[in-house]
Amino acid sequence: MAVRTRPIRTAVVGAGGIAQGQHLPGLRVLGDRVEIAAIVDMDGDRAREVAAEWGAPSSFTSVAAMLEEVQPDLVLVCTPPGSHTDAVIRSLDAGASVWCEKPPTLSLAEYDAILEHEGAAGPYASYVFQHRFGSAARRLRSQIAAGDLGAPLVGVCHTLWYRDTAYYDVAWRGKWETEGGGPAMGHGIHQMDLLLSLLGDWTEISATMATLRRDVETEDVSFAHVTFESGAIVSVVNSVLSPRETSYLRFDFADATVEVEHLYGYDNSHWKWTPAPHVDTDTVSTWAPTQNFASSHAVQLEELVSSLERGERPAASGHDGRRVLELIAGLYQSAITGRRVQRNELTRENPFYWSMNGASATLKETLDA
Repeated sequence: MAVRTRPIRTAVVGAGGIAQGQHLPGLRVLGDRVEIAAIVDMDGDRAREVAAEWGAPSSFTSVAAMLEEVQPDLVLVCTPPGSHTDAVIRSLDAGASVWCEKPPTLSLAEYDAILEHEGAAGPYASYVFQHRFGSAARRLRSQIAAGDLGAPLVGVCHTLWYRDTAYYDVAWRGKWETEGGGPAMGHGIHQMDLLLSLLGDWTEISATMATLRRDVETEDVSFAHVTFESGAIVSVVNSVLSPRETSYLRFDFADATVEVEHLYGYDNSHWKWTPAPHVDTDTVSTWAPTQNFASSHAVQLEELVSSLERGERPAASGHDGRRVLELIAGLYQSAITGRRVQRNELTRENPFYWSMNGASATLKETLDA
């Protein structure tokens, strides 16, 4: 397989806070492996200002115009959720791979529609799930794969955050049609992706949700009981009503408990390995990660670029990127219908495949026409 030698021409779509705070700094860290070729934003003045600040030679207010003129290798999509699918498909059809902010799409149907625009050897669409890329998570993933900690048994995946009423003054937030859901979709998705990247596919979910304090169409808190293919059971809680904010994951294996508590990102200091009483000290001394790099956009972006340089499919794409959307769809179906949901139910015949609240068939009608 040929290894790429020239810089990857990159365009950034959406010049807001996440682009300037995470994506553009992440590109700069990569040095001459990438070229920041263009900035796109509906606000032309902002696009020009951000392009000048980051050394991009051109700016645009239209994704289509940028794709035609710049012909990038990679497009970073940093726009609100409702505009992801169009920007991703346009980029793939133009021959560019994509790295898109979470949530990937507003439904499983949209995600699968995007997959149809990938090529067998690229371009690929991948998604921002940076928490699975820190050194401690990588170490735990390798231990699980090797069976070093014994069978996974019990887990906790809690995203307990706080968002005040002003947060929802942004027009697209808190609406099914434009955000796709509440904290399960827009906040807890990061911890749930980390959970799934470690424990693999789930089989059954039983969930409840409520709108207790925020003036939104969606939920502001949800609880779920998830069963995995391994037989492990996990408690999943997502909230935007929790004044002491925390992101907490715990995994109880036959031979150890592994925990991480952080807020928006972690390094090794946030993780703890606790052996079961029967485990000898010599074994425990081999468990800690030997490197220490934090979860971050920059770490995932470096891995993405390395994959593209090798001509390989990146992590957090294809089924690997879809898995968390499938869990969220199951969570919402269970909470709304009041019954347990099996993963294998989430097919084209299921209304929750087409929208997270099971109420919209617009995309289905379009694709079936």
